[in-house]
Amino acid sequence: MSVAAAALLTACSAGGSDNNAESGEKVTLTYGVWSQEDTMQQVVDAFEKENPNIDVQLQVNPFTDYWTKLQVSAQGGTAPDAFWMLGDRFQLYAANNQLLPLDDAISDAGVDLGVYPKALVDLFTYDGAHYGLPKDFDTIGLWYNKSLFDAAGVAYPTADWTWADVQAAAPKLTDPANGTFGIAAPLNRQEGYYNTIAQAGGHVIEDGMSGYSDPKTQAGLQYWVDFQKNGSSPNLQQLADTEAVAQFENGKVAMYYGGSFYAQRFYDNPDLRSKIDVTVLPAGETRATVINGIQNVGFANSKHPEELKKFLLFLGGKEAAEIQAATGAVIPAYENTQQAWVDSMPEFNLQAFLDEVPDGVLYPVSANTAVWNEYEDDLLTPAWDGSVSVEQAADDLATKMDEALAKE
Repeated sequence: MSVAAAALLTACSAGGSDNNAESGEKVTLTYGVWSQEDTMQQVVDAFEKENPNIDVQLQVNPFTDYWTKLQVSAQGGTAPDAFWMLGDRFQLYAANNQLLPLDDAISDAGVDLGVYPKALVDLFTYDGAHYGLPKDFDTIGLWYNKSLFDAAGVAYPTADWTWADVQAAAPKLTDPANGTFGIAAPLNRQEGYYNTIAQAGGHVIEDGMSGYSDPKTQAGLQYWVDFQKNGSSPNLQQLADTEAVAQFENGKVAMYYGGSFYAQRFYDNPDLRSKIDVTVLPAGETRATVINGIQNVGFANSKHPEELKKFLLFLGGKEAAEIQAATGAVIPAYENTQQAWVDSMPEFNLQAFLDEVPDGVLYPVSANTAVWNEYEDDLLTPAWDGSVSVEQAADDLATKMDEALAKE
C-alpha cells in the first residue's frame, strides 16, 4: 500500500481519548464511505451544524479499493474514525477488536433498536454486542420490462405471483430471433439464490454448519438452473460478457431479480424509466427476501471515542435518515422515514421493497464469510452450466463449506 493511499484512510493516530473536548478545541473525525458522496456530505453538514466543535472529513474510495485500504489501515491502526460496514465482512472486524462497542452509548442515549428492521440489527450483532446503528437497508424485488411483456402478450407480474408464474412466463418472453430472454439467471447470491433458498424452506448456514446438503436448499438452487437449461436466461458466458443488470437495462431481459439499490440507477435512465416497474418477489413454499444494508461503525482505536459515539448516533438517527430518503439514494433503516424514498421515484412501485420487510431473512454470514463465498462461486458454476447436477454440486459445496466453518 502506497503512502498516498494510506493517507486517504488515515485517521488520527491510534490511542486513547485526548482532552480536546474538555478544552473546547475543535475535534476532527474522518468518515470512510464508497459512494453517495453528495448525500453523505449533506448528513455531515447537518451534524456539524448541531456540533460546531466537531469537524468531519468525508473520505470516498471506490468499493474495491475501499475494502483493501480499510483492511490494511485497520490492522495498522490508521483506519477512519467512522466508516461503512457490510454484514458479510462485519464479523471479521468485530472478532479482531477493531470496532468500537456502542452498547453503553446506545443505552445512555435511550436509542430504541426496534426502529430498525430486526434482521438488520441481528446481522450486525456480535457476541451479543452492538457496534453501530443501521444506515440503510435493501430488499430484492422482481423488476420487469413492460414493453417486452406487452410484445409477448403476457400479463405483468403481480404481488400474487409464485415460482410457477415466473416459470410459465419466462419461456413465453424469450425470443431467440430478437436475442431477448424471459429472465436473467446469473450465479448471484444476494439478488438470486439466497432468496429462493429461503423461499424453498432451506438455509445456507445454521448453527455453524452448511445447509447446502438439505434438499430444500437444493430446490432453491434448482429454480435458477432450470432457466439456464430451458434457454429462458442468457447462459453464464453471456452473463459474464454483459452483466445481468446491464442486459435488463438494454431491454434484452424481461424479468430481473434486483435490489432496491438499483432504483435510482434505473430512474436516472430516461429511456428505461417508463418501460419498467417492480413488484415483490414471487413466492416459493413461503415468502422471503434477503435483507442487507450498510452499518455505520467506529474504529476501536479512534483518539476521539466520545465525539465518535456522538457522530455514530447521529448517523443512525431520524434526521440523517430523512436526508438520505429525500435524495432517493437508499432506503433509510429508521422506521417511518422511508416514504420520502418511495415518493422520490413515483413512476416505480417502490412500496414493494418496503412490503417485503416482514419477510426479510438474515443475509448468511460467519466469521470469515469470504472463504466459503469463493466455494459457492467455484462449486455451483458447474451446476449452472449443466456439467453436474445441482445435488452433486451442492453436496460438494456443503463438504468444503463445513471444513471452512470448522476452522473459524
